[in-house]
Amino acid sequence: MARINLEQAGGKNVLTFLDLLAWSEGTSTIKASDDGYNVLYGGGLFQGYADHPRRKLTFPINGKLVTSTAAGRYQFLAGTWDEVVSKYGFHGRFTPEAQDLAAIKKLGERGALQLIKDGRISEAIAKCSKEWASFPGNTYGQNPHRLEKLLGKWVEMGGALA
Repeated sequence: MARINLEQAGGKNVLTFLDLLAWSEGTSTIKASDDGYNVLYGGGLFQGYADHPRRKLTFPINGKLVTSTAAGRYQFLAGTWDEVVSKYGFHGRFTPEAQDLAAIKKLGERGALQLIKDGRISEAIAKCSKEWASFPGNTYGQNPHRLEKLLGKWVEMGGALA
């Protein structure tokens, strides 16, 4: 579960969406992880939250090698994390709370935050597909989830639909 509280998140739907995103990215289900906050691309774990781990890892996906620096519960790329730190002043710390707040900032930048609050989850997922490879509608070629599966998981998690 997200580490920030309801007020920090801006409502229950936002907290639930963070959990959906972590589930979709496959981080919250990694055994021995800190609820996904310390997961590297490919499923390995990193130690400490002083900064983004910045490990460039390569794994085969759909018959081709994919290299990524993705890390954390929401699989932030190192460059994306640096942008967030620069824009919003997280001072480089990659703590669980900072990851939650940074994900919310990215949702806002993508125009999805109000949609999530309003329960318009299909539209929010579409807005975020260029940010997260596990969402349908992107061109990353990394096996995104089908929208129906995401919406089913959303309801299972207790999310409200418009």
